[in-house]
Amino acid sequence: MQSERDVVLIDGVRTPFAKSGSDLKDIHAADLGSQALSELLARTNVNVDDIDEVIIGNTGCPADAVNISRVIALRSGIPLKTSAYTVHRNCASALESITSGFDKIRSGTLDVVVAGGSESMSKMPIIFPPKFQEIFNKLFSAKGPAQALPLLAKLFQADLKQIKALLTANQKDAYFPQIAIVQGLTDPFVGINMGQTAEILAKEFHLTREEQDQFAVDSHLKAVEATKSGRLREEITPVFLPPKFKKVVADDIGPREGQSLAQLAKLRPFFDKKYGSITVGNACPITDGAAMTLMMSRKRASELGLKPMARIRGYAFAGCEPERMGLGPVYSTPIALKRAGVSFKDLDLIELNEAFAAQVLGCKKAMASKKFAEEKLGLSEAVGEVDPAKLNVNGGAIALGHPVGATGSRLVLTLMKELKKRDKALGLATLCIGGGQGGSIVLEREN
Repeated sequence: MQSERDVVLIDGVRTPFAKSGSDLKDIHAADLGSQALSELLARTNVNVDDIDEVIIGNTGCPADAVNISRVIALRSGIPLKTSAYTVHRNCASALESITSGFDKIRSGTLDVVVAGGSESMSKMPIIFPPKFQEIFNKLFSAKGPAQALPLLAKLFQADLKQIKALLTANQKDAYFPQIAIVQGLTDPFVGINMGQTAEILAKEFHLTREEQDQFAVDSHLKAVEATKSGRLREEITPVFLPPKFKKVVADDIGPREGQSLAQLAKLRPFFDKKYGSITVGNACPITDGAAMTLMMSRKRASELGLKPMARIRGYAFAGCEPERMGLGPVYSTPIALKRAGVSFKDLDLIELNEAFAAQVLGCKKAMASKKFAEEKLGLSEAVGEVDPAKLNVNGGAIALGHPVGATGSRLVLTLMKELKKRDKALGLATLCIGGGQGGSIVLEREN
């Protein structure tokens, strides 16, 4: 039954997703976001004065755009009077932006919200260790060359004996710069990185290397076909590359045509080199990209003459063990379904983020397990069997990429457009979240 306070999605747009270090590497996350948002405003023809708030997910937190949502909003032509804020929930940051907008609209606090995410993983910084930071801090307060020059000299002086001792003691982090993204993808509670958590799932669910590689192959083949058919291009706005803006990127840089099992079989395990099965081929790449959605109350959409594409039926976030963070969707999905008033078997399409093939395959097995439901979820029945024909029908993050702060809105965007294209009723978008959480949202196509 419809209500004036129903929260509906009007449309969404994203940039192409590109592997870190490739064509989008020189574009700031704020610029990626503003390009996607500007195109969304143009496609919907919404009056920017009608937008109540802009909420953007981001994890990299650029030093020159700390509240990146406000920067994206103003660069896109959103009025000064319109508030904007940034949210961070690791992999689900952009989903958090959408659910935050949902709550504000549903409560009657706001009527029109832009929600999305943007991430340039290429531009995530190098972190200098305390030894260097101390020198830099002193440099900033140095008075004249007499104080500055000795400090500069220290930056180029290295006590080789000390370095050797640190390396021997496995304490190189105390002396050498660290890549921020490496630290960011390591869980501080259990001390292992996301790939190692996927290795745990692969072993516990007895997932073979071949079935993981086959899942990755299927992801690439589906993404290539969806690109060629134009299905993915409907959600993408081309990006013209600086500085001359003559070269344009119109498609995702990630899907590989002709990807085969034989090719993937040649790759060595990356996280557990001796006993592991997770490789760079059956995991998602580090990625740059942005995705935006326009959402509002049903009443406001009617007043503005805008036709909704989908209605948000319900959502949920839930926690799980950090070392098994990939199972997060299994925990959050039954809660979201209950809030939405639907059952798992009612779902026509499922977008489950492919952080790792092992993680998705582990979720499938856990969702289908009555024992898992009873022991871990407190349910009497399994969550449900995932039909492969309904899952990630245009490929997933293994092929398309996973720009951490933007993926949540990409999943929602792809799902709502695919429900419309296939004339299907209900869909689920869900993903695991670093730190041991899951996020799920249920959409219903609007007639």
